[in-house]
Amino acid sequence: MFKSVRLNAEQQFAATQKKDMKIRDEKEKAQQEEAEHISKLRVLRLAKEAAEKKAAKIAAAEKLTAKNNKATRLAQAH
Repeated sequence: MFKSVRLNAEQQFAATQKKDMKIRDEKEKAQQEEAEHISKLRVLRLAKEAAEKKAAKIAAAEKLTAKNNKATRLAQAH
């Protein structure tokens, strides 16, 4: 009888350990997916910021060119 009680306890312990490992693996997988999602969002944000910075430089250059052209036309008129 003692042997069967011990065997039953060992089986329950093994089942509990297996459940714990499964839950731990699921948590790790969820954390990894969240980290990947955050990483993708960060990449998109950085790409957007770079594009906006480039667009701002182009707009500033165009504004400067327009200003220089206006100044040239005024100088030629006089």
